[in-house]
Amino acid sequence: MRGKTCIVTGANSGIGKETALGLARLGAHVAMVCRNREKGQAALEEIRRESGSSQVDLLIADMSSQASVRALAEQIQQQYSRLEVLVNNAGGGAPKGTLSADGIEMTLATNHLGAALLTLLLLDLLKASAPSRIINVSSEAQRHARLDMNDLQFERRKFSGFAAYGQSKLLMNAFTFELARRLAGTGVTANCLHPGVVATNIWGANPQFILKLIIALARPFMLNSKEGAEVSLYLATSPDVAQVSGQYFVKSKPAKPNPVSRDPKLMAEVWLWTEKMTGQPLA
Repeated sequence: MRGKTCIVTGANSGIGKETALGLARLGAHVAMVCRNREKGQAALEEIRRESGSSQVDLLIADMSSQASVRALAEQIQQQYSRLEVLVNNAGGGAPKGTLSADGIEMTLATNHLGAALLTLLLLDLLKASAPSRIINVSSEAQRHARLDMNDLQFERRKFSGFAAYGQSKLLMNAFTFELARRLAGTGVTANCLHPGVVATNIWGANPQFILKLIIALARPFMLNSKEGAEVSLYLATSPDVAQVSGQYFVKSKPAKPNPVSRDPKLMAEVWLWTEKMTGQPLA
């Protein structure tokens, strides 16, 4: 990976941090995108120390805020002349119907719209750097998720943190498959993945006692963050998938996603809705 520039969002902890560390160890120039500067700085110093690389940078952005994402994209374009790998890893599960700075349901804003907007804003740089790769960290939560395109923000339905999370990942998958279709022949690939059931703090802010108890009981059987980053690193670095695009990976192998996300009509609908919500058409 020497000479290649990689962006990893949500890189101050968990899977994102391990992904950034793995790429740095392989010689890539890594830009870590973190929301919290203090936590990001601590992770940056740790990654530099453990990888022995000084080519690790810290960028600050809130992926739930479209203004912040736009500022991030502008900084990346000014700071880096190339971009070979974009890992959209940042995500979370809002425990209740919290709204982002843009008035969008927080899980939806962070997990799907933030990642999609950053990707669209960086497409020209990715194309100019081809061959390049877009890697979207999804989840098996998408498998049983349902999409109501007329109520994606739970304005009519009762809000459920699990439903919102699964929906956001199902949207991400459909967007990834449509993106891959549109990028055919450009040298830019786009894939999504399930990292495994990983012991991260994604639901740490959820106040529900039962959920906390379930997570505490299941944690010993979950993967650690290093194991969870393996699929992201495989998709970012392996020559075996250099030409593979529009796939969903589980355990570093192509897998069948929720069939809804493969529906061409829905893929197009998700794409148009994403463009509308972000105000960012495909160049």
